[in-house]
Amino acid sequence: MKIAVIGGGAAGMTAAYAAAGPENSVVILEAGKIPGKKILSTGNGRCNLSNREMKKSCFRSGHPDIAWQILQNYDVDKTLAWFKSLGLSFSEKNGYIYPRSAQASAVREALEEACIRKGVQILSSTRVREIRKKKNRFSLVAEDGREFSADRVILTAGGMAAPSTGSDGSGYEIARHLGHRIIPTVPALTSLDSSDKICRQWHGVRTGGHIRLMTEEKILAEDSGELQLVRTGISGIPVFQVSRYASYALAAGKKVHAQIDFLPEFSSGEETQILSRWKKEDGDMRLYARLHGWFPDRLCQVLLVRSGLSGELPCRQLTERDLHRLSEACRRFSLSIQDVHGFDQAQVTAGGVDLSEIDPDTMESRRIRGLYFAGEILDVDGICGGYNLQWAWSSGRCAGFAAGGKEKV
Repeated sequence: MKIAVIGGGAAGMTAAYAAAGPENSVVILEAGKIPGKKILSTGNGRCNLSNREMKKSCFRSGHPDIAWQILQNYDVDKTLAWFKSLGLSFSEKNGYIYPRSAQASAVREALEEACIRKGVQILSSTRVREIRKKKNRFSLVAEDGREFSADRVILTAGGMAAPSTGSDGSGYEIARHLGHRIIPTVPALTSLDSSDKICRQWHGVRTGGHIRLMTEEKILAEDSGELQLVRTGISGIPVFQVSRYASYALAAGKKVHAQIDFLPEFSSGEETQILSRWKKEDGDMRLYARLHGWFPDRLCQVLLVRSGLSGELPCRQLTERDLHRLSEACRRFSLSIQDVHGFDQAQVTAGGVDLSEIDPDTMESRRIRGLYFAGEILDVDGICGGYNLQWAWSSGRCAGFAAGGKEKV
């Protein structure tokens, strides 16, 4: 049986390896010069390949139950056992799993070599633009005019994030042409942009905080951790975690703003009591000097500007109104969000092929017999922490086994 895998990324190589066998001839048609290029940039080059803390809430989709079912078919333990059989060792920190070498290249190379050892043919610089099905055979047409035939096809062409690695969204058009519904795609795991000029003053600051993303007083999402304050707005993992919701809200024409709590470790109202003590106990100290005990200097300046207060003001001169304004700036700092960093800087794509049109046990299309899907092309995006790669391993393994006519994942 001839099996063609379109896209040689994490999901594609996993699917190809799983499908290969004595009775199957498997070929990967990869648009880029090397398979798995996007893997090299994951985990800041260290490849956070999975996470022990695996929950349904870590994945976003129009059909989260289906996504979770697929993930449970091939879980973290099975994934690690497989990678171990390919020669990889691991290191773990707080549930985050990395290759022991701390090099993403080790994962990419292990996958490529495993595929080659199993007889998988890898054709690089081969971008498929069209799939046609006649009776029980598929005809695949490449950008350069070459044609390939296959009995079964696994579509793992990726999404639109990080187009420099080969993710150009062409897989969506192929799926749409074959009759599949595409959930609108937007950038996810990316930074948020604001036109507020105050951002220029805090550029380069890293600080702990809690971000609450809102529109029309409705909370869209929230998260806590280290925030990165940049001249264009806000970044950092907590921002990445909520960015997909900003993307969809902005695409719908809604006004979005972020409410930031720079003192998330304090209970509600605790900061007011502390500020009042400053007035009583540190009356001769300049307000800026007192603030600097809590915040980085550039953030101090921003909080003073937002509060309308002078840093030279002695703490004893603070009025109740001053204390309230300072409290609001520290705990409920509002920042309008005009845009998100686009696909060129996003780590993953939200949206994609509708999961309800996929058999979760086999990853086969419910519309086209013999067509399978895996990876980022589907309407599933995970939070930061190895979840998107686990989705690639799980969905790719399921698709490959089923396409290869094998009974168990």
